[in-house]
Amino acid sequence: MRNKTFENKINQDIEKLKKDVATLGDDGVTGFSKMFAQRAGDAKKTMADTVHTVNKAVGQGLSQYNTKIQEVADKVPGDFAQKAAGYPWVTITLSLAAGLLLGVLLKPGRQSVG
Repeated sequence: MRNKTFENKINQDIEKLKKDVATLGDDGVTGFSKMFAQRAGDAKKTMADTVHTVNKAVGQGLSQYNTKIQEVADKVPGDFAQKAAGYPWVTITLSLAAGLLLGVLLKPGRQSVG
């Protein structure tokens, strides 16, 4: 679920709970509703901060990964990096084939059905 969709869902749930609590009409419940609203606001802020931190860490990790892959591609002879950029479907196909081959080699215990 995307971050904004997740926030919207939380907001909808909180608003529904506020309406449900408000329909009770008791003064104690009204106090509880105010306290809950404050806690909900704190939870939303904490969740937003956590999502921002995770997104930043993931972005940084992907950037480092891309840099290392680019360095490896630059070291391959025959202008591999330029050819891979020019023919992305070939690169994707070769990557899938390599992944399937590794999967077969690393999971030899599977028996075929039939």
